[in-house]
Amino acid sequence: NPAFGEIVIMLDCIGLKEGIVILKNYISREQIAPLIKGTVVDGYEFIEEDKNLLRERLLEDAARIVSPQDAATGTLPVDHFFNVRGIGTVVLGSLAEGSLKKHDVLMVLPGEKTAQVRSIQKHDQDFDTAGVGERTGIALKGIEVEDLDRGTILTNDKTIKQVSALQAKAKLVKYWPAPLKEGMVLHIGHWMQQVPARVEAATSEEDWHEMDLKLKLDKMLVYRPGTRAVLTYPEGGKLRVVGTIQLP
Repeated sequence: NPAFGEIVIMLDCIGLKEGIVILKNYISREQIAPLIKGTVVDGYEFIEEDKNLLRERLLEDAARIVSPQDAATGTLPVDHFFNVRGIGTVVLGSLAEGSLKKHDVLMVLPGEKTAQVRSIQKHDQDFDTAGVGERTGIALKGIEVEDLDRGTILTNDKTIKQVSALQAKAKLVKYWPAPLKEGMVLHIGHWMQQVPARVEAATSEEDWHEMDLKLKLDKMLVYRPGTRAVLTYPEGGKLRVVGTIQLP
């Protein structure tokens, strides 16, 4: 259905090259092959719908992951935050880059505030560090719950930028029906952020699937230069994934 197609396009846009497909309702791989051909999903592993098999497989994969714990910097996009009596502000998220350590002083972006790591928990156990990809709870000192939002970025990486406008190159998916135009309101998805962005200018040369965009953002976007974000158009009907944008 259209939702499946949109998911495949999104996975391809973010470049998620490893994954598992579980076919249900008597659907065969041959039936979906034309829908995933040329995308990252075509390289995913297909396994039977067996909960025990899936559990063992995921545990094996997790055991092979070696998370770096000695990176000089780390970045955590916040997806949940709350106040705990006797502890204070606690945030939850998965580390996007590097590692964080107890007592690290982190920038709270967007904005100018900082917070110190009071403690780190993973699966309800205390640790001194957390590495990339790990689901982590962090108690913070020096910041209140009211200062946070879903998508807030905690980092000690000085190269991280926060901007309210962008001039960048966009690559549209081949299924997108028409060039982007001035006045359209797109959304930029990066880490846990979804930032509305109005197109102020859109130009292309021979192929309009590659465009130069000038964007005015509704709020600050936080990112590391050189990374890629996903463009979506919520009013796009059945296809809302526009493509990707290279963040300068």
